[in-house]
Amino acid sequence: MDAWVRFSAQSQARERLCRAAQYACSLLGHALQRHGASPELQKQIRQLEGHLSLGRKFFPFSLSLSLSLSLSSLPPPLPLYLTSLAFSCSSPQVLRLGNSADALESAKRAVHLSDVVLRFCITVSHLNRALYFACDNVLWAGKSGLAPRVDQEKWAQRSFRYYLFSLIMNLSRDAYEIRLLMEQETSAYGRRMKISGVPGGAETVGPGGPGTPGGCLPQVALKFRLRVLLLARVLRGHPPLLLDVLRNACDLFIPLDKLGLWRCGPGIVGLCGLISSILSILTLVCPWLRLKP
Repeated sequence: MDAWVRFSAQSQARERLCRAAQYACSLLGHALQRHGASPELQKQIRQLEGHLSLGRKFFPFSLSLSLSLSLSSLPPPLPLYLTSLAFSCSSPQVLRLGNSADALESAKRAVHLSDVVLRFCITVSHLNRALYFACDNVLWAGKSGLAPRVDQEKWAQRSFRYYLFSLIMNLSRDAYEIRLLMEQETSAYGRRMKISGVPGGAETVGPGGPGTPGGCLPQVALKFRLRVLLLARVLRGHPPLLLDVLRNACDLFIPLDKLGLWRCGPGIVGLCGLISSILSILTLVCPWLRLKP
């Protein structure tokens, strides 16, 4: 119980809960549409998703109030639970502005990393995240009526573009770390083979070598299989890296769909967003699963 209290006390954790609820609504709305649910229920789910999306950014108190008013026709436990969730997401600071500041601070820290590739990928990723949150702030101002002349479509495209760049940098960082770990694993395996007196180590492929007629393709297939097994071993031995790869890969579908680069549909977007949110919550509950630096 104490662990849950500490978890819910984190503003980032509360925001992740709202994000998970938002994408769960997107997935549920798609499922209801496919199964021919009533238009009224589909409309309520879409309204709920919109309220959660808007309330994640700013002023969750207004979110909880609007949820109470607009979802009163749903079964009794649902409006009560969603209202309490919205209240739990409230904090004295503006969440999105706080996220922008956190991203800039993370970028400043990443500049001092010794590894050039990690320094570049992490710094550029955090800078793009800060720009994404800044564009999201402008977009929220337009949606909430504070800045009615804001071109919402243009700012939405900008925000998702920065979000996409940030995810590309994250995946590039993951690929670089995987490559380093695979090289370390290969070197360690070669040393073990040398100590045990096995000549050639993993390069010994037996019959069907490069000099054997028709042996080139089997050798390529064997090397590919060995690389896949090595990749699986590396990821299995480094859970934080595995979770980061899965989370970034799931998040990648969201901006690709919103920018029209790869139309996935609301069902895939909702599922990927929900999985990503659950993985993010998992890294908050178990800090050792968070990839560092």
